[in-house]
Amino acid sequence: MSTTDALRILVADDEVLLRAGIARLLQDAGMEVVAEVGRADEVLAATAAHGPDVAVVDVQMPPTLTDDGLQAAISIRHEHPGTRVLVLSNFLEERYLLDLIGEDAGGVGYLLKKRVGDVDEFLEAVRRVAAGGSALDPDVVSLMVGRRRRHNPLDALTTRERQVLSLMAEGLSNAGVAGRLGVTPAAVEKHVTSLFTKLDLRTEPLQHRRVMAVLKTLGAD
Repeated sequence: MSTTDALRILVADDEVLLRAGIARLLQDAGMEVVAEVGRADEVLAATAAHGPDVAVVDVQMPPTLTDDGLQAAISIRHEHPGTRVLVLSNFLEERYLLDLIGEDAGGVGYLLKKRVGDVDEFLEAVRRVAAGGSALDPDVVSLMVGRRRRHNPLDALTTRERQVLSLMAEGLSNAGVAGRLGVTPAAVEKHVTSLFTKLDLRTEPLQHRRVMAVLKTLGAD
């Protein structure tokens, strides 16, 4: 997709009004909704047929209303790597996020449905995922950063470095982190360099280091 093309989006949610509302938000933002489906077993077929840039998928969908949507999203990541995935959930569920991300935090998002109410934040998450970044719900990131682990790679980080890493995990750029924390971009860059060193991510390209830092944040041990 060229930078001038409209993003092509698949919307999958069994709640008709929410599905229509999300589609309208995306269309009003200049994106093209190529398909709308209400069942998880229709998601892969629609993805194969339309080749969307991003699939926005609800976790709980028919036929079983458990995690059918999540499993469809995971299948998209494996079978259609050109399509990015943004999953929406009513519940803060750590397992869902870990299963979805696997070993690659690029081009994936996991948001609580309440975030859709912040239109600008939701649209930015779609664009970030489409560009190969991550968009993880701050409530989920906070839960996982604070989780106790036997061998926690984050223990070596200062409080400010953990704050920076949490915002990176949400998908914010250095400039976005600086704006959220009310500090200069130079200060953020210093913290990022330090946390990369402490997490032993010094030799990888910058974008890969950011993804690996996210995985360190989420990793269970």
